[in-house]
Amino acid sequence: MNFLYLNSDKMGEGDAQLGRKLLLAFLAQLADSAVRVDVIGCVNSGIFLTTTADGPGLESLRKLEARGARIATCGTCLEHFQRQELLQIGEVGNMADTVQMMAKAKRVIRPC
Repeated sequence: MNFLYLNSDKMGEGDAQLGRKLLLAFLAQLADSAVRVDVIGCVNSGIFLTTTADGPGLESLRKLEARGARIATCGTCLEHFQRQELLQIGEVGNMADTVQMMAKAKRVIRPC
């Protein structure tokens, strides 16, 4: 199982605008590639990828979901940022599931 762990809405340190652009490019390339992704876990500011209506990353996430990826967004993070009602894709996850998925994963992909 391949687990994509998105713990931020940007890639790398430094300029936030560049980091968002890089992460969106990464997600688009991943969605258009043959790389298999079984589970996507969004935590911390990574939840903005699944909770922004018509957000720029949603198209890539929808492609990955259509290819069979399960998308889980951290429930504690949704509460913290008061975005429970804004979830656009996937399901609400929890830390117990995240631990299990990471432990079972053959590969954890962590671009952030």
